[in-house]
Amino acid sequence: MTTHSATGIPTRSDVVIIGAGHNGLVSAILLARAGLSVVVLEASEVIGGAARTEHPFAKAPGLGHSTGSYLLGLMPPELLRTLDVDIPVLRRDPHYFLPTPGPAGSPYLLFGRDHAATRAQLERFFSPRDVAADEQLAVEIAALRADLAPAWLEEPGSVEQTADRYIRPQLQSTFVDLVRGSVADYLARFGFKSELLVSMYAVTDGLSGLNAGPDDPGTGHNFLVHNMCRLPGSDGTWMIAEGGMGSVTRVFADAARAAGAQIFTGTPVSAVTVDGGAAGGVVLADGREIRARVVLGSCDPYRLIDLVPDGSLPAELTTRMAAVKRTGTTLKLNLALRGLPDFSCLPPGTASPFGSTIHLLPGSAGLAGGNSDSPMAALRAMWADVQAGRLPDEPTIEWYLHTTVDPTLQDAEGHHSSALFVQSVPFSPAGSTWERELPAYVDRLLDICERYAPGTRDLIVDMMPLTPPGIEQHFGITGGHIHHVDNTVAFNERMPYYTGLDGLYAGSAGAHPAGSVIGAAGHNAANRILKDLR
Repeated sequence: MTTHSATGIPTRSDVVIIGAGHNGLVSAILLARAGLSVVVLEASEVIGGAARTEHPFAKAPGLGHSTGSYLLGLMPPELLRTLDVDIPVLRRDPHYFLPTPGPAGSPYLLFGRDHAATRAQLERFFSPRDVAADEQLAVEIAALRADLAPAWLEEPGSVEQTADRYIRPQLQSTFVDLVRGSVADYLARFGFKSELLVSMYAVTDGLSGLNAGPDDPGTGHNFLVHNMCRLPGSDGTWMIAEGGMGSVTRVFADAARAAGAQIFTGTPVSAVTVDGGAAGGVVLADGREIRARVVLGSCDPYRLIDLVPDGSLPAELTTRMAAVKRTGTTLKLNLALRGLPDFSCLPPGTASPFGSTIHLLPGSAGLAGGNSDSPMAALRAMWADVQAGRLPDEPTIEWYLHTTVDPTLQDAEGHHSSALFVQSVPFSPAGSTWERELPAYVDRLLDICERYAPGTRDLIVDMMPLTPPGIEQHFGITGGHIHHVDNTVAFNERMPYYTGLDGLYAGSAGAHPAGSVIGAAGHNAANRILKDLR
């Protein structure tokens, strides 16, 4: 094999994969095990895409932290068995914490594996009607999760075809309405009395990572996707990757290298070459070229489209993908803490809430008897602000602190890794810039934390904020959209595995089934390549 001098990068390979995110690494494992020569090219000096464990805090340099994705839930267990790999995961119990900004004894909810305790809290702080609605929702979602699971490791059909093939007859119309419709309409079917519970489910499952509001079509699809947790021991909940999300990357990269794949970092691709109507390889940023039978884009679809000469891809594909292109609307405030927050509503002796997703929601003061706007009205107002380019005064926040469950991330000083995952914010503030607005907005977010856990500010040792443009720059994702393609876009309307240009394929979070750390797209793209090569 000939290589470019000094770098060791081959001049020719059966397959070139653009991007060493988790999907690209899954593809590399399967293609290399099939006997193909595989080269993976990563523009960054770090592999993993948004699935990284980094040490981003100058004032706590030994503290490990998942700077991007931070939980593992949606990866199919069948995929892990196919790859013959084991990712160390830790169960969160409780997994949801809904506090209120009041003194000890104020209402709160801690959702965990003790279903009787959860039911008792719902009855005490909410109503029997909410208990029944919550149980009915759980039963229906569990059935849909079980039915849909096999579809994730196959090429996609339309929503209706998927319903006919995979979903039990009595839930087929429910499935179609959920995927095509809004999360607000879906949750309204169950008759919750408390809007705060509806808001919690709408935010964490329906709106997470979306450029959309609760009434927008397709937010039901995102809700279903976020409830597809099937890892062993998860009981339908998200889990922590021990050692941070970089553990996912490490396991996959080790398996890819063991199969013979070569992975090169700091090697950006500037173009995909097209010869005689087919992809013929790639050109690197420094002008070197690698010839290949197959080029697989594990980068986001818009990056891949930009690398291909104009007019080479089918017009139907580029027009459709342009129509669904969205920017990101999430902000991540990564934090290093010297100690644990003290939530004022929790009485002494309460189980630790810190491994859970902590929901700071507009309207939670009403649960404690204080003045509060309707939670769903607050969500709609938040989305209206974002659409107008305003930074919402009351965004929704998912706060997490995983080092109590995974102490392997802690440094010698015992610092804790924490973050605020904020939804929603505009990609660019109207009439201003993030550079100008960020300091005051960070203060605003910490003010919200102080309502629930006074003294939080004094615990902060260092921080690393990532605005939507910051996410774009740090992880190399077009528009800073954490799902690559908005999860309002369903199944076969996303980036196809085979692009329509011979030899060029796509297999990132922007493809079927959805955006998140799933790995199904990498698996399915590799299978399509092997099928076509045969």
